[in-house]
Amino acid sequence: MKTYIFIPPVRKPTGGITVFCQIASILARHGKDVQLVMREKGSWMPQIAEGYPDPVHWDEVKLTTDDLWLVPEGWVNSLAPGLNAGARCVVYCQNWAYLFSSLPEGVSWTNLPVSFLAVSHPVEWFMQQTVGKVSPILRPGIDTNLFYPPEKKSGGKIKIAYMPRKNKALVSQIKSIFESRNPGAEVRWVEIAGMDAQGVADALRSCHIFLVSGFPEGCPLPPLESLASGCIPVGFSGFGGWDYMRQIEGATFKPWWPLREVPWSGNGFWSADADVLDAAFNLEKAIILWREGGSILDSALEAGQQTIRSYTMEEQEKTVLDIWDNF
Repeated sequence: MKTYIFIPPVRKPTGGITVFCQIASILARHGKDVQLVMREKGSWMPQIAEGYPDPVHWDEVKLTTDDLWLVPEGWVNSLAPGLNAGARCVVYCQNWAYLFSSLPEGVSWTNLPVSFLAVSHPVEWFMQQTVGKVSPILRPGIDTNLFYPPEKKSGGKIKIAYMPRKNKALVSQIKSIFESRNPGAEVRWVEIAGMDAQGVADALRSCHIFLVSGFPEGCPLPPLESLASGCIPVGFSGFGGWDYMRQIEGATFKPWWPLREVPWSGNGFWSADADVLDAAFNLEKAIILWREGGSILDSALEAGQQTIRSYTMEEQEKTVLDIWDNF
């Protein structure tokens, strides 16, 4: 069986395409026959490194019934080569919000001869409820050689990191609410934008809190990176974040959907998506937690490190190989 992985045409870096390339690299390193397929020349891809198969253009691919054709959930038309060839077609859903976004009128997932991978337990549950299929779960992996906590966080002002590219207006609202309620607060806001991975890791390591503004999400990476870097995350889950997000005591929002059993306790202060007032309240709680220190803070930080142990590159690699062995 040869695996062909479709890479959509994009111009900017995306975490989803990075994960697809990680899958290809894992398969190649373990002797599996794998090929990356690009729809357009010049589309963005991670820098080609050892273990990555060289990509080919869409027009060069000749699929057979023995092949596996892997595509992302938001690119339904990209299934055509696999469906026409009678190959095994697999849709990797990395964000539940895009599962139905590109279905042509009159076409249903239940009528297409495809199987699915899910990026998280909430996404898998969402697909069970909407397309009636049970799917393997393939979670992303964090590079813990890059994202890791410092020996000790700096004293002085509490540093709050945030990424403005995700729901920038809501970030501004949360900041405004916090500053109105806490004039003259001894905090420093650290914007993470336009940085490479090393820059992001260094910035997170220097901060105490990470304000999470992204939604919808399948299994958001920035909060995981912040946990790995020794931050207390505060903010929104995007729904898919509840694969690993658990509430520190004092947070009030309770998901109504089922959560899987995990070995770690509360690792952040999480609000309902777009609830800026609750997010501002939770930001205050996180600041108090850092200022008071003690066993509750230690427990929350340890829960973050325990969380990350289930989201390493090694765990991702093991899961990819297990799933492909079953294929």
